[in-house]
Amino acid sequence: MMGYQELPQSKLFYTGFNLDQKVRKNHPLRNIQKAIDFEFIYQKVADTYGSNGNVSTPPPVILKLMLLLVLYNVRSERELMETVPERLDWLWFLGYELDTEIPDHSVLSKARKRWGTEVFKEFFERVVWQSVEAGLVDGSKIFLDSSLIEADASENSIVDTHSLKKQLSKNYQELEERLEERSPGEVNQRYLSTTDPEAALVRQGSGTAQLSYKTHRAVDPGCEIITATEVTPGDLNEAHRMIELMNAHQSNTLRPAEIVVADSKYGTIENFLSCYDRGVKAHIPDLKKARASRHIKEGIYSDDKFTYDSRSDTYLCPSGVRLKKKSLHKSRQSLDYGAPKKECSKCLLRPECTENQSGRTVKRHFRQTELDLMRAKAQLAEARRDLQTRQHLMERSFARSKRYGYDRSQWRGLWRVQIQEYMTATIQNIQALIRYAQGPLRMAMTGTMMDMIKTRASSVIDFFLIVKSELSPIKNN
Repeated sequence: MMGYQELPQSKLFYTGFNLDQKVRKNHPLRNIQKAIDFEFIYQKVADTYGSNGNVSTPPPVILKLMLLLVLYNVRSERELMETVPERLDWLWFLGYELDTEIPDHSVLSKARKRWGTEVFKEFFERVVWQSVEAGLVDGSKIFLDSSLIEADASENSIVDTHSLKKQLSKNYQELEERLEERSPGEVNQRYLSTTDPEAALVRQGSGTAQLSYKTHRAVDPGCEIITATEVTPGDLNEAHRMIELMNAHQSNTLRPAEIVVADSKYGTIENFLSCYDRGVKAHIPDLKKARASRHIKEGIYSDDKFTYDSRSDTYLCPSGVRLKKKSLHKSRQSLDYGAPKKECSKCLLRPECTENQSGRTVKRHFRQTELDLMRAKAQLAEARRDLQTRQHLMERSFARSKRYGYDRSQWRGLWRVQIQEYMTATIQNIQALIRYAQGPLRMAMTGTMMDMIKTRASSVIDFFLIVKSELSPIKNN
């Protein structure tokens, strides 16, 4: 017999209602609640609150609301607060009941301003360390990369400060007052956004220029835990942040990186020498090689065609002429070697060597021997394998972030975008922590076991057969 639904009548009271029973046992928020400690924030932000006045929303609730905002990619705080009463799982996660009064959306923006970035940085670092303790981070090898995130500002807000200063001096003075808190030299000084002055106008590839920030990350390859992250204006050279990322990785994991893997943008002289001084292997393509490949396309000899003679401290060019020390650059810590102008002018190989009227010059760094050693190691098979891994590993890390709204910044201002990145990276690490640390596969993710399997495997097929045999007894337990 078919049943009919009666017209609903609102109940004044619900008896025997248990919110916990309405949230399924395998709900992701249950795993987060079980795995993550939110109570630490009481002590962290205690000095930002007074001893009298209105009672605030408990800090752990605010942190959880921030997590929900990013985890579910809610595009505004107002929308988040409007949705909370409609979601039983969110109410349960926040520790609320059906009739609990929901805070105003302004609570979140006020808390961010009161707490600053340090609270969210510590939240990120605590989850990283939790991942280390769970055995998910080896720490000896890290992969580095950066990615642009679109700023929350329209291209219509961009002004050319040079022409503006001439044409609208009064408005320009007002603009300067708005920008005076910015540190000099952080972003493009000519083209600025009046909406978000800390965002930089950046063109990626052949696309149109966009106002952007840049996210820099260090990722441990085992379970793809993000061990360090930083946000800068979009036009900052990523090579300048490599050492800071390495330092942050070591600080967060207490494990110094022994191998650093990155693309050619990081392959600068300064980074190679810093890795040499630290005893770190730099699996990084050389920027000098990239320039050399351009010379080859243009039909010009690269520096590799010039042989250095340490006994005479000279270079021998392809035509057999010796290049001697010509000039010193203290700021660049390098020397210029060149042949006499008359030798270059009559050389038959000149069209393939240089277009400079004064002749060909070869630069040599004060620490060229160490540089050559690091560059040679970056060409080994081990480094090439790591570079192949880096491409899909880092793309995967940033692709996951797009689930949480990474494609566009949630707020304006560098420090606010940094908070968004801390929350995004923390959520990705929490997901990995829950996925690997609580299941039987945790043993399979340890480096020792993987190394053992690799030594026993003589082929790709053998590798997967051994992995299957090793994991079978784990799954049966």
